[in-house]
Amino acid sequence: HVQLVESGGGSVQAGGSLRLSCAASGYNYGSYCMAWFRQAPGKEREWVARIRSNGSTGYTESVKGRFTISRDNAKNSLYLQMNSLKPEDTGVYSCAAYKLRACVGDKYWGQGTQVTVS
Repeated sequence: HVQLVESGGGSVQAGGSLRLSCAASGYNYGSYCMAWFRQAPGKEREWVARIRSNGSTGYTESVKGRFTISRDNAKNSLYLQMNSLKPEDTGVYSCAAYKLRACVGDKYWGQGTQVTVS
């Protein structure tokens, strides 16, 4: 049974920082692509960042230079360091674990954590 549990969300003023964490269990974590998604109120969920098993990363344009995705395979954990936060970064952030080694296709999802930037 795969379980992903996010933590670290909260409310912060514009320009502030937050660090999200995602703990994975029941999953061969180290071999697969992981990602963060977010959903703003009234909008569709969008991809934010991904990290492959080899550590290579990718970011959506709006967060480049501000967000950093990382992983600790020994701890089965995924992180998202968010700096210089903007009000438009507000939303529910969810971690995702791909069912394939590539960063495509079906995913397991966490329950999400709220990030509010004012």
